[in-house]
Amino acid sequence: MFTGSLVALVTPMDVKGNIDRVSLKKLVEYHIASGTSAIVSVGTTGESATLDQQEHIDVIKQTIDYASGRINVIAGTGANATAEAISLTKQVEKIGVVGCLTVTPYYNKPTQDGLYQHFKAIAENTALPQILYNVPGRTGCDLKPETVARLAKFTNIVALKDATGDLTRVYKTRKMVGEQFKLLSGDDGTFFEFMLLGGDGVISVTANVAAREVARVCQLIASKRVKEAREINDSLDLLHSKLFIESNPIPVKWACEKIGLIQNATMRLPMTPLSNSAIPEVEKALKLARLL
Repeated sequence: MFTGSLVALVTPMDVKGNIDRVSLKKLVEYHIASGTSAIVSVGTTGESATLDQQEHIDVIKQTIDYASGRINVIAGTGANATAEAISLTKQVEKIGVVGCLTVTPYYNKPTQDGLYQHFKAIAENTALPQILYNVPGRTGCDLKPETVARLAKFTNIVALKDATGDLTRVYKTRKMVGEQFKLLSGDDGTFFEFMLLGGDGVISVTANVAAREVARVCQLIASKRVKEAREINDSLDLLHSKLFIESNPIPVKWACEKIGLIQNATMRLPMTPLSNSAIPEVEKALKLARLL
């Protein structure tokens, strides 16, 4: 269930900043047709930080409705307050998600024991499978492999999304957690190598605009057809980089609009539109990937 190409889906908005249901439905259909393994709804790329809690749940519900059982949906339910993360998790328990992606608490910088207690409390309050999400560049704290290993002992903590870009962690973490626990890259620029080192897939930003290509790379690696996978990934290399030329999801939303997947690249403050100086860079990457 938690392998291959999982997309960290953008949340489309209209010019007034309201959720754009027409574009959301189009995105879901695009990923079903492209072979994406699962949709992660309302994670970092889905602008969870600027949606209120009711909107957060509504977007997940809409995504599940549009998916209609044809693709798995994982809910982003992380928060920097443990009680809020538990509340979000419990709210999605009965709406059809197959699991939750739970980011490390941001801003308050907990210790490793604080992180352990945070994820332990969530796991003990739900039966839903949990994917731990470590992205220290955005949260200010780092979930160490030793803490992941402690948490992997809970039967419903089943995977890790590692967005550190530190490839030395793949083998170290795998050795600690065993083969059943899934390791997912959260860094598009290194996900190819991550999978070659024993990772199970990627939760991808690039897949928003290159869904078929990212899914194919994952499939080819799983089939040991590394040379073919490398050729495709090489064509995406600049895109992996330029989609982070400014803070995510600014570039990828612009790219989604540019290739016609959403109607507007609207975001809510404090996120602002892609700068004029960055537009040619992202456009060039789309063209090199043959998406324009």
